[in-house]
Amino acid sequence: MADTAATTSPNPTRKRAFLLFGATLAVIAVGYGGYQWIESGRYVETDDAYVNAEVAAVTPLTGGAVAEVRVSNTQAVHRGDVLVVIDPTDARLALASAEAGYASAVRHVKQTIATGGALGAAVGERVADIDRMRAQVSIADAGLARARIDLSRREALAADGGVSGEELTTARNAFATAQGNLAAARAGLAQAEAARGAANGQESANQALISGTSVDTNPDVLVAKARLDQARIDLERTVVRAPVDGVVTQRNVQLGQRVSAGTTLMTVVPVGQAFVDANFKESQLQGVRPGQPVEMTADLYGSKVVYHGRVIGFSGGTGSALSIIPAQNATGNWIKVVQRLPVRIALDQKELAQHPLRMGLSVDATIDTSSK
Repeated sequence: MADTAATTSPNPTRKRAFLLFGATLAVIAVGYGGYQWIESGRYVETDDAYVNAEVAAVTPLTGGAVAEVRVSNTQAVHRGDVLVVIDPTDARLALASAEAGYASAVRHVKQTIATGGALGAAVGERVADIDRMRAQVSIADAGLARARIDLSRREALAADGGVSGEELTTARNAFATAQGNLAAARAGLAQAEAARGAANGQESANQALISGTSVDTNPDVLVAKARLDQARIDLERTVVRAPVDGVVTQRNVQLGQRVSAGTTLMTVVPVGQAFVDANFKESQLQGVRPGQPVEMTADLYGSKVVYHGRVIGFSGGTGSALSIIPAQNATGNWIKVVQRLPVRIALDQKELAQHPLRMGLSVDATIDTSSK
């Protein structure tokens, strides 16, 4: 009977082992729960995140027929690479016309400057003509005075019969001639003065065209030079180059197609400068700040490849608010829906170069909000 009781009584050592094991499990559970409770507020994550990039639209700045298309979709290009060549015939003709216009403007200005010297000499000549005509007036005036005296003497002698009628007639004719000479001299002086006024006006008008300028700074030459520069630029613009490094996408230009300025020929996606737009719930963003570290995994590579980045900013509005047809919650029945705000995340350039991404690929993003 005693042996049966000893067999059925619990083993103290085994009981203590069970108690220790139970206590250990309890400590682990409490520790794990505490860790989860502490860490649950530190990290915010979302799988509503996608790769994005600032796409460069390739548009020509001049129109014409497409002569060459040197790239195709998915082709990698570098900044400055030739993408499309537009037929340069019209641009070359315009350049030749502008060059001729510039040369003509330079020649005209040089001619105007030379004319200014000639007009100055003409003004000096008109002044000399005036001096000469004034002398002629003085001579004619003296001749008239002498003819008047001779006529007066002969008229006095003719009354006593001391002068013949023929001699008196000659004196009268000489007096009339002297009067005519004086009138002609005075008319010549007036004409010379008028000619000097006209020459002065022409010189002033010519001087106004060139005053304060040289051939290179003359307004007419500057206008012609601007047209020449524009024609050269238009000719250069017939060669359309890649604006950034990236991958050609959405190429919709074909050989022979006539395009106009501003037509989108293709887009270049700068995959080397890609970033992530992560759409977090508004309830997750309380502790998110620019500069906080982010870990990301892309569905393309799986969890084996982890990208590291940082928060660089927040969108100005939620996706629903910025949609083409935003929600109108002021009318009808309303059901509150948790909104998502796009958060932009910069990627590590070295990691991106090692494992390239493309626009639109799905990403899981986790932000560490412990860094304030």
